[in-house]
Amino acid sequence: MAQWLRYTHQGNIGFGQLQGDQIAVHTGDLFANPKASGEHLKVQDVTIETPCVPSKFIALVDNFHALVTKLEHTVPDEPLYFLKASNSYLAAGQVIQVPKSYAGKVIYEGELGIVIGTKCHGVSVADAAQYIFGYTCVNDVTAVEILNRNPGYAQWSRSKSFDTFGVFGPTITTNVDPMGLSIKTILNDQERQNYPMSDTVFTPSQLVSLISQDMTLMPGDVIACGTSVGVGSMKPGSQVSIVIDGVGRLDNRFE
Repeated sequence: MAQWLRYTHQGNIGFGQLQGDQIAVHTGDLFANPKASGEHLKVQDVTIETPCVPSKFIALVDNFHALVTKLEHTVPDEPLYFLKASNSYLAAGQVIQVPKSYAGKVIYEGELGIVIGTKCHGVSVADAAQYIFGYTCVNDVTAVEILNRNPGYAQWSRSKSFDTFGVFGPTITTNVDPMGLSIKTILNDQERQNYPMSDTVFTPSQLVSLISQDMTLMPGDVIACGTSVGVGSMKPGSQVSIVIDGVGRLDNRFE
């Protein structure tokens, strides 16, 4: 297992492996045989960035049986997904911002994120795992009152793509069995979500395979696996954390 992150140090963006309170700096391409430089930086001396810069941030709907049951929806027979715009990307430790153009409820959605490591298109379920670089923590923030406000059109892109609403990181963790993981969301020191990946409708390998039939997936692309029960609203001043033991902890404030 390795944990990779991106950072800014003295005005320069770099990446490396997290090792305790230090970063082992690497050079080259994170997804193509990066090389250790021998340099180490202290985490406290850098600004953490998103661990990759996806060309696409794909997020699932109705991918956990418990939530499908609660909502009285039909279990989907294919992945239901939308895209979050790149302007929404936000790193750990940064502030999720209340949109100026929206005064309604804003909700957290704790999720596991799949990070693609190799370009893929039309791959089989059996082969899909080899295209997954690792996993990260995701908070799929949503301006929920916009979503179904207009009966003629569900506004998935708008409600999910405000600046700072695509939160992920701080690291990408490799060599993880995703189906043994549990996703927790902690809001102001209170656990609000705690659900197992074993309850998914479509596993990470199935998601990569099926979505790759529709579009080419590129290194660094993120697929958020969807959320389960326990989603709720955040009030300004809230602290929200997505905790996935074995993957990481994503901490942000909402202001």
